[in-house]
Amino acid sequence: MRIEVEQEDDGRWLAEAPALPGVMAYGTSRDEAVNRVETLALRVVAERLEQGERTPELDRWFAAA
Repeated sequence: MRIEVEQEDDGRWLAEAPALPGVMAYGTSRDEAVNRVETLALRVVAERLEQGERTPELDRWFAAA
């Protein structure tokens, strides 16, 4: 899954998983932000699968894996 990372003006790092809208996380370092967004993305994917949801975002994610 592609993760986009950028540093904010206040020094915090923001990581986002564009394939899963709204899945983003801040960290005090680049690695922390990436780790947090990866954890959140996995939780979102697991929850959607448990609920039986198949969305275009999940289909693209599994196709790329």
